[in-house]
Formats: sequence, structure tokens, C-alpha cells
Amino acid sequence: MAPWPPPAGSFHRRLVALYALHVMEREGPVHGYGLSERIDERTEGAWRPGPGAVYPSLTQLVASGFARARTQGRRRVYTITPKGRRFLATLRRHGGRRKEGRPDLGALWAEVMGVEGIEGFLVRRLHHSVDAIEAQLARSDASERLRERALAELSAALERLGAPDGAAPSREVPRAR
Repeated sequence: MAPWPPPAGSFHRRLVALYALHVMEREGPVHGYGLSERIDERTEGAWRPGPGAVYPSLTQLVASGFARARTQGRRRVYTITPKGRRFLATLRRHGGRRKEGRPDLGALWAEVMGVEGIEGFLVRRLHHSVDAIEAQLARSDASERLRERALAELSAALERLGAPDGAAPSREVPRAR
């Protein structure tokens, strides 16, 4: 039987590569160890990709022309290229939509998660997302404006789904601690 969790594979490398491009675009050059630390911090210790995920990802970005590498002291430092910026812009424009002809595998994932039907799975995922948003807002020093915006988005989503009036989210918004 294969080991679980599986070793860093192509999905993990692609995720690391996309995150690396994002960080390069927002903050400037990155190096492998720093990127691994950043992911560890961002996931609150849930995932710290090792060298087998980080360095092949960065190497692939360079090979694809999305990043440039240079040596700085003892480290290889990676910088996003104009091609990498265009790629991120395209991904952000189209990344949230499922492309025509591509299968929606959500139904399979729903079964794995023990939920009957895709609708139940999506509702469960929405609940998890709302819980995560509430936790993040409670932990952060988010402004009242951000809290109100999050609440308005949730209310609008419920309206679009045709939720009964009683299902509207509470007006109580978690406060920063």
C-alpha cells in the first residue's frame, strides 16, 4: 500500500509554484527556504513543504520562463518575470471557472467525504468556509468595514441561493480578541 499522506507530488509542486509566483509578485524575490517558512507560517504549521516540493517547483518556474534565478551569496533567489505576471493575471481572471469540457469531480469528492450528492457537499464546504472566515476575523485585527463586507457577501450568497428568511446569518459579527 502507498504511504499516506502521499509524498509531495505534482499537485503540491504546482501549488508551491503558484504561491511562489504570488509572493514574488507582491513582495519581491524569494528563496526556497524562506518560501517553505512562509507557507508553514501561512498555514499555521499545518504544512511545511520540504525541499522535494519547493526546489522542483522553483526550477519549473524558471524552465517555464515565469521566474528568473540568480545566486545571491549562498542562496538561489527567484524573481518573477513579465511572463509570470501575465500568467498570474490570466489565472486570476479565469482560475475560478471550470472550463468547458473539463469534468467536475466534486461529486466524487462528495462521496469520499461521506455526503450524498454534490449539493450536500457544497453546503458542507460552505459551512467550513464560513467557520474559517469567522475564526480568521476573530483572530485578526480586521476592521469593522471588513467584517460588514464579509457579512454582506454571505447574506447576498444566501439570497442568491433562495435561502428562507430564517436562514440569514446573524448580524453578530465576531470581534477581534
